[in-house]
Amino acid sequence: MANEQASRIIQIESGAIQGSICGSVLRFLGIPYAAPPQRFELPQLPVGWDGVRDMDCPGPSAPYQIKPFPMVDPSPLVGNGSDGSDGDYLRLNIWAPSEANAAPVMIFIHGGGFVGGCKDASVHDGSAFAASGIVCVAINYRMGIDGFLPVPGAPTNLGLRDMLFALAWVQRNIAAFGGDPANVTVFGESAGAMAIADLVTSPLAKFLFARAIIQSGHGAMVREIEVAQRLVRKLAKVLRIAPDAHGFRSVSHAAAMDAIDKVGKPWALDLRDGDGREPVYGISRFIPVYGDDVLPEKPIDALRKGAGRDVEVVIGSNAEEMNLYFVPTGVRKKIGGLLARWLLGRSHPQAKAVLKAYGYKQKGVRPGEAMTDAMNDLVFRWPARQYAAAHQGKTWMYEFDWRSPACDGELGACHGIEMPFVFKTLPSVTGPRGLAGMDPPQALADRVHDLWAGFARTGAMPWPEFGTYRMVYQVTRGEALHEPVMPAAAFLPE
Repeated sequence: MANEQASRIIQIESGAIQGSICGSVLRFLGIPYAAPPQRFELPQLPVGWDGVRDMDCPGPSAPYQIKPFPMVDPSPLVGNGSDGSDGDYLRLNIWAPSEANAAPVMIFIHGGGFVGGCKDASVHDGSAFAASGIVCVAINYRMGIDGFLPVPGAPTNLGLRDMLFALAWVQRNIAAFGGDPANVTVFGESAGAMAIADLVTSPLAKFLFARAIIQSGHGAMVREIEVAQRLVRKLAKVLRIAPDAHGFRSVSHAAAMDAIDKVGKPWALDLRDGDGREPVYGISRFIPVYGDDVLPEKPIDALRKGAGRDVEVVIGSNAEEMNLYFVPTGVRKKIGGLLARWLLGRSHPQAKAVLKAYGYKQKGVRPGEAMTDAMNDLVFRWPARQYAAAHQGKTWMYEFDWRSPACDGELGACHGIEMPFVFKTLPSVTGPRGLAGMDPPQALADRVHDLWAGFARTGAMPWPEFGTYRMVYQVTRGEALHEPVMPAAAFLPE
């Protein structure tokens, strides 16, 4: 009897699965939504099984490396890495209310620069959402070379195609977990948010979700296929293979990860477009491409033509996104003016003018401070505002402005800091090397979590839509204000 109370068996299209019950939460970890991926091939349905399969282990992750990070432990945000030795990683986790019936569904897509991360990082455990009456799903997908390199002879955007495949799986199976397939909200952070922003405009994503929450993301981090081919050729040269599907299939995951590290250096490769702009600002070499059936055109252009107008969107960023990259590494304090201009110039044709607009050469403003503040707007805030303005459906904007005391009080409202508040997993990122420092406010986590869950239930947020008034909800203040002035707006295309 005790064992019956601690577990539950349900039937999905592949077979019977058993999950565990903890209090009011039913948990299934590591469900295959697709077969083990054949490299540079489209995702396929998983092979079914006989009997009951225990889903108490999350299973493997897509291959990725995690590197030491000064002063902050990144593993709660991105997991612990994987060598790719177990290729059966197209899996998902589900946390559901134990007595769910036609409950709202939220599907989380993790970040990691399209080269790292996994569904199993501790900061995005979905138990709190299940306790709030939501069926929460988190997915893995192909990354890096296997997921986001437009290799000749292979389908493009395989990472996005994995996400679409998982979303379709949810449509077919989520009712078995008590979820409502007609009430699905996709949400994600960083690369996951960028992917969602793209999929809102994709003709292949129609009817797969009704709502989207885009955290520190937007639709501007995409490349023309022709520009991304430079990365294909560079990687092929590094790996000493032919620049095609046959050549890349011959590469081990270990060799691929080493090559990704090499081309990630700022000087390794020029991926600026015809206007002299690089949309990722060096954060990652791997992003979705447009010009195929997944993304026929730039997402911002598709939005302006009405794509995704039926999807209700919440989009926002954190007030000091780039602090995550530049504070623990010392760049914000130590970088000199010439290097700051060179680094920004690798992505923007008017680097000196941009830096001056953010205080460069003014008394008391370090070059690294000007570069960090400029990139907060260039990389995250302004493109998110453009996305919100272009989206013709219901749109709400937020800015997460709670400042972490980590890194001697300098980390602030950095990239990723909203995650433990959204999921109510603050203990996973507290402590001397934790992202949130010591004693972050649980009351704020309760409020932010309730906002996200409430949007999944109702499709509305308790502040004005972005619209013509361009109101942005300041999370810590708890009020909507007019969007802040951003000098970056003068240096980016409308």
